[in-house]
Amino acid sequence: MVTAVLRGLIAAALALPVLVLSPTPTQAAETAETLPLAEAVSRLPLGTESRDGYSRDLFRHWNSGDDPADGCNTRAEVLINEAVEPPTVGAGCRLTGGLWWSYYDATWVTPASNLDIDHMVPLAEAWDSNASTWTAQRREAYANDQGSAQSLVAVTARSNRSKADQDPAEWLPPSADMHCRYAAQWVATKRRWTPPADTSELTALSNLADACPDQDVTYEPAL
Repeated sequence: MVTAVLRGLIAAALALPVLVLSPTPTQAAETAETLPLAEAVSRLPLGTESRDGYSRDLFRHWNSGDDPADGCNTRAEVLINEAVEPPTVGAGCRLTGGLWWSYYDATWVTPASNLDIDHMVPLAEAWDSNASTWTAQRREAYANDQGSAQSLVAVTARSNRSKADQDPAEWLPPSADMHCRYAAQWVATKRRWTPPADTSELTALSNLADACPDQDVTYEPAL
């Protein structure tokens, strides 16, 4: 009798549909990681670079930002978020007043029109590495990335234009005291979006890591 009951339960269980549990958004999300700068540099993949086919227009920016309802584009949202003294936000997201610290050249800046929003790893550098293989949507996400405070930086126009599309083997901030921070933010951005680094770039970053033994890198991979 017991055997017959058990057989019936087993048969009923086998007849039930198989339920596949998908991970929740929290489970699926990548978590932030903090590493010493030297270790983070060692994890950058070595690659070659090519500028073939590059156009800045292939990275759509500035888009409507993280909050399309606020009427501000990505540039304005970054300026608002990074202001030491917040600007007044007027109609059409016109910014007046405010105060910013351009860490590249250790300079206080006002008004907002004197600032550029620098892509920590320039669009051309990203393209040279592997963004040429990305979808248009991923390139747009990269160009407007506010998911990490390190990806977009408000700095003086002159320092941004001095940097242009150069990597750390070719350019570092005029303020030498900021080299460790800059290297960490560069590596964090590369680790976040996974473009490789070429030989000269890796050498420069390794030298910076040696000079910055106490510098950590925190990044969260882009989804």
